[in-house]
Amino acid sequence: MKILRSERYAAFLLLGAAILGVILANTAWGPALQNAKDFPLDIPWLGLHLTAGDWVKDGLLAVFFFIAAIELRHELAHGELDSARKALVPTVAAVGGVIVPAIIFLIVVRDPALSVGWPIPTATDIAFALGALALVGRALPSRVRALLLALAVIDDLIAIIIIAAFFTSDLQPIPLLVAVPVVLLFGWLSGRARSAPIVALLIVLGITTWVLVHLSGIHATIAGVALGLIMAGKSAGKTRHALEPVSNGFILPVFAFAAAFVALPAVGIADLSPVFWAIVIALPVGKLIGITGGAVIATAIAGRGGPKGIPLGDIVAVAGLGGIGFTVSLLMNELAYAHDHEIAVQGTLAVLVASVIAAVIGVSLTAARSRHYRSGRAKA
Repeated sequence: MKILRSERYAAFLLLGAAILGVILANTAWGPALQNAKDFPLDIPWLGLHLTAGDWVKDGLLAVFFFIAAIELRHELAHGELDSARKALVPTVAAVGGVIVPAIIFLIVVRDPALSVGWPIPTATDIAFALGALALVGRALPSRVRALLLALAVIDDLIAIIIIAAFFTSDLQPIPLLVAVPVVLLFGWLSGRARSAPIVALLIVLGITTWVLVHLSGIHATIAGVALGLIMAGKSAGKTRHALEPVSNGFILPVFAFAAAFVALPAVGIADLSPVFWAIVIALPVGKLIGITGGAVIATAIAGRGGPKGIPLGDIVAVAGLGGIGFTVSLLMNELAYAHDHEIAVQGTLAVLVASVIAAVIGVSLTAARSRHYRSGRAKA
């Protein structure tokens, strides 16, 4: 289990699963695996009509967002976001890292029918970004990891808001209203989870919340967010510790495999959609500019009374890693182009290409900063 808690190994698993998905999708096994992904796994008496792929995207990924919400709650209560002073730089940096990529996307993609994909390049993958930092940034001061973690957590919160606001169709208020007391009961009981029956009841309430949110028309991953944010602190910490290996070792790799499972389009470079180029540019470049600019502006606004200044080199390294969209960007792509398979395929490939470019940029910048700190210590 220890190895599955390692940020480095989690990043390797994630990347390996995505590469395997692309490879297998373009072999003779591709059609059979695609049929398996599209196989219906309905539960009619609950009103659930989902394929195996839908269960991965809507079901398993809800657990990932549940863990992310627990981490966000911890940061808000006890971590790098527990005061306005601490939260200023990562918050403004995260907002900049959303706005600039979105603007770049909309500049490149002029077709209103395709512009719905603007949220795709706005996401940062926590697991991948922290894994890359752990791989080459061991000599960096702890404040760099804290900044990246806080930024990525806020970025996920923004992604959650975008999913709820822009990817909700045919809202059904009754299931949503019924979900509210279920979530509140979950939160109350989570502070009293001292026995197996209570834990079992919490699991039932969690599943019930997921079903109700799915039936409401809101993307079901929002259920995981609500449960993670309301869960009592002590129980939340234990739950996150228990689920982290499952998320790193199974949930995220399975989602990465399923999302990256696309047959390469038989088109030339000149025939690729503007969506492809918008994502490839906006993720690595937009994030780098947006996060860096946001952090610099926030530091300037804070002035002497604000947070302790972070060297520009460290900010740029974090901004480079912030361009690794991957998991959440792949989810955004599936949601944005659910009814346009050809564009969805190009969007998936673009996210993979852009994330690799961002990883190369981020790792290079981080390695350079790490050498800088090691050199400074050697001279001292």
